[in-house]
Parts: sequence; C-alpha cells; structure tokens
Amino acid sequence: MSQSSVIAQFSVWFRFLARHRGWLEARVAALPDKPQVREGILIPIAGVKHRIVHEPGRGIAEIRMGDNGPLLVVRGERSALARRVSDYLKKRARAEIEPRVARDAAKLKRKVSAIAFKDTVSRWGSCTSDGKLSFSWRIAMAPPQVIDYLVAHECAHLAEMNHGPNFWKLTEDLCPGHKRPKDWLKRNGGKLQSMVF
Repeated sequence: MSQSSVIAQFSVWFRFLARHRGWLEARVAALPDKPQVREGILIPIAGVKHRIVHEPGRGIAEIRMGDNGPLLVVRGERSALARRVSDYLKKRARAEIEPRVARDAAKLKRKVSAIAFKDTVSRWGSCTSDGKLSFSWRIAMAPPQVIDYLVAHECAHLAEMNHGPNFWKLTEDLCPGHKRPKDWLKRNGGKLQSMVF
C-alpha cells in the first residue's frame, strides 16, 4: 500500500470519527468502569459507600466506622482481599434476601423450593416454575429498597410466570412504589455488575 493511499484511508477514518464524535463520546461515557476490588477503593454496601481497608491477621470482614466514613475492614492475606470482599457480600446477600423471600412468599401463599446465589452478569434474579429462586449476590451492594423490589419481583413470579398486568400488580402489592427502585437498578446495576472481584 502506498503512502498516499494510507493517508487517503486515514483521512476517510478521521472524517468519519469527526462526524460521529458526539455519538462516540456518549457511548464511551456510558460504558461502566470495571474497577478492580482492592484496598483503598470505595464500594457500596446497602447503597452506602465503604472504603476497603486491609488489616493483617485472621478473622472475617467487618464494617467499622472510620474518621472519614464507613469502612469494610478485611483481614487475612492481602492476595485474598477481593475474594474475602465477595464472600462478605455473598453472606450479606443471603442474610438480606432470605427473610424477605419468606415474607413475600407467605403473603402470596406460595412455596419456595430453593434459593440460590450466583454471580450473574445479565440478570439480577430468576424464578423457575418449580419455585426455585436465584439471585445475584451483588445485589447486597444496592440500597435496601432495591433489594425489596428485586425480591418482590422474583416472588411475584411464583404466582405469575410472565410480566403481564397481574404480575406487576403483585409486584406493587409486595413492594409499593416499586418503580423507583426498579429504575435505580436499571440506572446503576451495570456499575455493580462491572466490579471485578
């Protein structure tokens, strides 16, 4: 390829990029960051930002109040920090979700056959026709009202395996004002799912 044809091709690409600059910038800005979980970063827990702090020694991760706000103190080997943070979030998700599922399933007079916690990227939850509920443990980072909505949404599927009007009425009965937390999850869920543990 001659130098003049390379310059001509570059010129075409440059004009294309210049013409679509606004669109490209908007797309790049909309991409969520993929923050690596490590000491010093802020992660949300129950919708509140906590700074991750590493301490040597044995023990579990715990929340503590620091001089500049809440901390998630993680003990153990520094190389296991991200895993210990995800273990903490998994345990917290179970503690937050299981009682809500029991409450909402009882209101609907429906049985739940199992509850599982996974690290899914495309769904926050699911419900099978035989009553198995599944949730992304990353929801532990969301505010409590968002967890309420997600549980109500999946429990409503115990009675309605669709997204029709009856389903949304059940969701509203279980979680009044569900549209706000639903919108929060649409706007912010990608950030929670993009964190690298």
